[in-house]
Amino acid sequence: MAGTKSPEDAYTAAPFVPEGADLGALREAAAGCHGCPLHRDTTQTVFGAGDPAARVVLVGEQPGDQEDRQGKPFVGPAGKVLDRALDEAGIDPDETYITNAVKHFKFIHVPERGKRRIHKPPSLRELSACGPWLEAELELIEPEVVVALGATAGKALLGSSFRVTEQRGTRLEGDPSGPARGALIVPTIHPSAVLRADDRDAVYEGLVADLRVAGEALG
Repeated sequence: MAGTKSPEDAYTAAPFVPEGADLGALREAAAGCHGCPLHRDTTQTVFGAGDPAARVVLVGEQPGDQEDRQGKPFVGPAGKVLDRALDEAGIDPDETYITNAVKHFKFIHVPERGKRRIHKPPSLRELSACGPWLEAELELIEPEVVVALGATAGKALLGSSFRVTEQRGTRLEGDPSGPARGALIVPTIHPSAVLRADDRDAVYEGLVADLRVAGEALG
């Protein structure tokens, strides 16, 4: 019908989030989310995974190429860096829950790089659209600590004024009206920053130091 708008035009996942659902039902519902246009070109929705009783939740930006293909968060190179850093920081990766602020892979094609899909950061509008999924996850898990991995995750949890370079490695109280209400938020860099760095060792050690702050908060 002419002039009819599709759900993605509203830029909100809220209509797709079932009330009273557990994590399994949320994951199933998210697979059909058309809350923004990002679903069009991706392979699948990549929902969170891990321990549903986790005391700490790690929130990244969005899935990458490997995550989009496999349907699981942090299964690519950045995930391997994160697992190693968590272990060094005294946090058992198997006792965490990990997810992304945005559940679909946003990418572009660069002609000189062939068919490879190049990551493109989500916009604030896309971040806001996906917010109901993150809020529903955190409401069910009720973690004591939420680790924001990178600037986009920090904005999703703390607002658009968040700056990772200024606030990383600190303990911040979640906004009572925000998705992480009641939890302590510890921001750090995204583990992919380690892979891009010239001095990988120093950047990695900084990530581990920030994660130790989260570990110490858990007691």
